[in-house]
Amino acid sequence: MSWTSTERYFVRPAPGGLALVQELLNTRAIPPHGEDVLADEEGGGRWLRDVTAAWAETQGWPGPSGEPRPGDLKRVRALRERLAALVTGEAEPVRAPMDVSLRPGLDEAGRVALVPVGSPGEWLEASVWAQVLLAQTDGTWQRLKLCREPGCRSAFYDRSRNNSGVWHDVRRCGNAANLRASRARRKQRTAGAAAGEAPAGE
Repeated sequence: MSWTSTERYFVRPAPGGLALVQELLNTRAIPPHGEDVLADEEGGGRWLRDVTAAWAETQGWPGPSGEPRPGDLKRVRALRERLAALVTGEAEPVRAPMDVSLRPGLDEAGRVALVPVGSPGEWLEASVWAQVLLAQTDGTWQRLKLCREPGCRSAFYDRSRNNSGVWHDVRRCGNAANLRASRARRKQRTAGAAAGEAPAGE
């Protein structure tokens, strides 16, 4: 399956179902590298149709019912923001059940699957929450992160042994952050030296 929103930022897709969550997060705009995929009904609707059809085929599930409905994209955009907050640890608890439908199914090996139902927006939201639950259960959830570089914030899967990665690309975003830090230290030293020289000139 092709993860177009993730791949446009030169980010490796996460393993398994976390790639679906990552794909949704990476529909966000990162100027000048990419626009918001969900910004308008035409482009967002096309992405929603494509990703749900491809994910359903990959999983061997029935796809969503019908075409995207009014409100589907708004629903998916809200989900994207909630997921971003969840990834960064800033999400508010939600005590009331969310309005999604998942029905149990069995695959060829007799394993239980949580099968989403509903319109494309409902179907995608149900699929995403199911994958979040599975990732939290198997311990991979904490490896899905947003790049620490303020100008990036792309979603990436941390493959480092000790789960210590903070940038999706150390050479690009890591170097940019280190360069800013170096300039800030140099500026601070310069300012400190100038302040120390002032009394001698009086």
